[in-house]
Amino acid sequence: MSVASRHRVIRVTLVEGWSQVVRLRVISMLIALVAVVFGSSLIAPTKATAAPAPGWYLALGDSLAAGYQPGQGDDKTGGYVGQVAAKVGAPLTNLACSGETTASYLGTTANRCFPGSSQDAAALKFLAGKKGTPGVITVDIGANDVAGCAEAGGVDLACVSAGLGTVKNNTVTILNNLRAAAPDSQIIVLNYYNPFLVFYLNESTRPLATVSASLQQQLNGSIAAAAKGANADVADVADRFQSDDFTTTVAAPPYGTLPVNVARICTWTWMCAKTDIHANDTGYDQLAAVTIAQLWAVTTPTTTATSTTSSATAPSSSVTGPPVVTDQVSAGHNAVLPIALGVLGLLILGLLSGASWRYLRD
Repeated sequence: MSVASRHRVIRVTLVEGWSQVVRLRVISMLIALVAVVFGSSLIAPTKATAAPAPGWYLALGDSLAAGYQPGQGDDKTGGYVGQVAAKVGAPLTNLACSGETTASYLGTTANRCFPGSSQDAAALKFLAGKKGTPGVITVDIGANDVAGCAEAGGVDLACVSAGLGTVKNNTVTILNNLRAAAPDSQIIVLNYYNPFLVFYLNESTRPLATVSASLQQQLNGSIAAAAKGANADVADVADRFQSDDFTTTVAAPPYGTLPVNVARICTWTWMCAKTDIHANDTGYDQLAAVTIAQLWAVTTPTTTATSTTSSATAPSSSVTGPPVVTDQVSAGHNAVLPIALGVLGLLILGLLSGASWRYLRD
């Protein structure tokens, strides 16, 4: 073979080899592109979907849910419940009963609001008529089980212990009953502020304020445990009132400078002014704020709130359900498209991979 012929062979070989290398690189780039574009359609999560807006709002509990204030009585479309109803944007039914304990709620002791029956029975009857329609339930219950255990002269620890045991057991039953009757609805349980921090104002009873703080933690701990077991949310009223903070001090006229937890009781309840444990208007605003903060979402359509005893037009508002992240979407064709694209991508990937293997083999 002449020198010129050998050079031509070499050039042809180099060109063919380079062409094969270029083809392999192009194929590799296509494989990577297909994997990114089509493969991502298989693993990318679908968008979160929201549950339907609630069709009703049920308020349950004691005098705080009833909107009680001294000298005025109950206000079942006021208090914190009225403000929550405005945000929920669905008809309100308020079954709360002033003076209710967990035992009277369940009907194991006499119930003055539901003679011969109970708030529990009334709530479950209401919920039986709402099956298939999600709503919002708020509950505050348990304080009256231990409220009578503290007086100006001291705290009856045996009474407190018995009351806390009752709350622990009964709140589990109360919330589990509600969850079983309303599996798709939001349940919000309010814990409690500590009105007995008022003991701090008198130096001789000041140690009782510290004791009451410890007992309040136990009460709210039982409420939190019951809420968790029933998949309910907790509106942390105690935290809003800074119930455990004896360190931070603030001005609280006319009582002077006080620890912030004591100041909250004096300015947000009637305890210091009238020796009455109930919230004042400002206090009910705080209860409403922490409860509203637990709502799944808030929108603003127009609606009217009604009560079992009275009714009032509520400001425009509404609530939607919790965002639910799922691997599925409601519209079937939206789910099929990414799957089809992903399968197509895998098929192309397989064909190109086979082609590249043949190039390598050859």
